[in-house]
Amino acid sequence: MKPENSHLSTPGFPSSQIGKIYVGSESNPYAVKPIASKAAQVLRLGEEDEDVQGVDAVDTEFACKAATSMFKDAVSLVGYPKSNVDYAMVTGTDNSQAAPRDCPGGELDLFVGYGAASSCSANTTSSPRLKVGTRAPQIHPIFGEETASLIRAMVEDSRGTPAYFKHVRKSSKKLMEKLNLKNTDVDHFVAHQPNVQFPIRIAKELGFKEDQYMPMLQVAKFGNTYSGASPVGLAAVLDVAEPNDRILMTSYGSGAGSDAYSLIVTQQILEKRPNQKLTVKYQAENPFIEYVDYTTYRRLKTGM
Repeated sequence: MKPENSHLSTPGFPSSQIGKIYVGSESNPYAVKPIASKAAQVLRLGEEDEDVQGVDAVDTEFACKAATSMFKDAVSLVGYPKSNVDYAMVTGTDNSQAAPRDCPGGELDLFVGYGAASSCSANTTSSPRLKVGTRAPQIHPIFGEETASLIRAMVEDSRGTPAYFKHVRKSSKKLMEKLNLKNTDVDHFVAHQPNVQFPIRIAKELGFKEDQYMPMLQVAKFGNTYSGASPVGLAAVLDVAEPNDRILMTSYGSGAGSDAYSLIVTQQILEKRPNQKLTVKYQAENPFIEYVDYTTYRRLKTGM
């Protein structure tokens, strides 16, 4: 959002003012070409010169935190006076690539989804997939026996990979310690949500109550959107948050690592919210919106 003393013609801002777009994903459909340049073209970001968009565009990758890793970079970029970038967009998007449930590794098919979410910054005062080399690309992620066993355990009794809880717990606690925050200082908690059980369990471990973490829980509606999972949870919270609310968001990416952010909602959300018609709640509950189920989508994608 722009400073209080700036004036724009609309409560939002034109796409031409976005100077950089980051797209985080672990399922790039191209072998070489970036997703970000295509997104910039479709969204008409930056200055247009005939059919060319004058915007800096780059893809990033770090499993499910490929997008949230760039939040701090976007904020730093627009805060640097010599960058000449007033707005930067960060998008997390993934097309989950779980194997069909009747195939080896198909346990993940119970949780997956596909989707994207974006965040815009403004100037204010654990599963490899072969893509290159001599081997043929793998259509689905291939897991070692240890990881596959943990996934099966997760399906059977909600036990999950220790890395998720270790990194989300440590990142959240470290940030709260540095900012001298207590649980009661946080109005909303957002965690990476690969399934319903993990974010609820880590929220409870960290001492948060239902009213602090339930607004972010969207995986039951959209499935695991991987790089989009934390941003979708953040978007859902911003749909209901009030000015001066504090949001603690902690993402997670296999590999492994977490990013933790403390965000304060400003007064500008009240003027911008009425212009946002496609809220997370609207997209999840509107009876007139139909989503292709994942199995059908996968077959369409592969030309079956």
